[in-house]
Amino acid sequence: MDRDEIDADLAARLVAARFPEWARLPVVPVEHQGWDNRTFRLGDTMSVRLPSAAAYVASVEKEHTWLPRLAPHLPLPIPVPLAAGEPTDEYPWPWSVRRWIDGRVASRDRIRDLVAFARDIAGFLDALQRVDPTGGPEAGDHCFHRGGDLRVYDAEAHEAIAALGSRVDGALATEVWKTALEATWTGSPVWFHGDVAVRNLLVDDRGDLGAVIDFGTCGVGDPACDLVIAWTLFEGESRAEFRRLVPADDAMWARARGWALWKSLITIDDPYAGSWVAEESARVAAAVMAEAAMVAGHQVRSR
Repeated sequence: MDRDEIDADLAARLVAARFPEWARLPVVPVEHQGWDNRTFRLGDTMSVRLPSAAAYVASVEKEHTWLPRLAPHLPLPIPVPLAAGEPTDEYPWPWSVRRWIDGRVASRDRIRDLVAFARDIAGFLDALQRVDPTGGPEAGDHCFHRGGDLRVYDAEAHEAIAALGSRVDGALATEVWKTALEATWTGSPVWFHGDVAVRNLLVDDRGDLGAVIDFGTCGVGDPACDLVIAWTLFEGESRAEFRRLVPADDAMWARARGWALWKSLITIDDPYAGSWVAEESARVAAAVMAEAAMVAGHQVRSR
């Protein structure tokens, strides 16, 4: 099914057929659509969430099961599943109805204080990691191996470095990646979100962090993947504050640089992304490599 076919009219028909009590409520697309799912506001208090491809279907049942168990332990609102929709002849996958969360997608110009924002995200991640992981979904295909071993993407990372040629420092990128792979995870599995990015963070009317959404890549494993926002959003003082507060050692930061580098390298030339994505990915890759070089230089001088 093509993503463009998943529109408000389809969502309205699915709701009317499965939940006739909500059939008269307006169905309106949200301002910023994600890639994995299409989301529509249903009336004033609910939303409809439809996976955009078969690869993202596993998240429906996972979120429906686990989000209600995570929510009581977290300091910020997260999505609350209200009902589950079934596949039909018109739409081939399961889907969900959620409670609507007020807020706007985060961006630098909407955030009141980036240092305070970093503090709040660090607090949220610390609370998430403290939730009992017993029985939680272990890292795997359902979360695109977030929380798992970076070696899953080893070939892809090397291919991207080679394809980008002189546009990146290939030797440094290779070294950063090698260091990340060698920084093996040895801790106990904990809950991770899997995609802590501005598009999955909502700000309130004051410009403060108001909610965390889209747990489609969540699971139980290594939380290093949740630190990528250190380079995608934070810099300078805000990055230092985030680093100070999140529970992470040097090895976890090395793996986090690996996650950030891999994602930025493979999206610089992504044909489905706009030019601004390529520019932002190049910026993140440069920031990650610059930090890695600084860390390596400090370690050499300290010997």
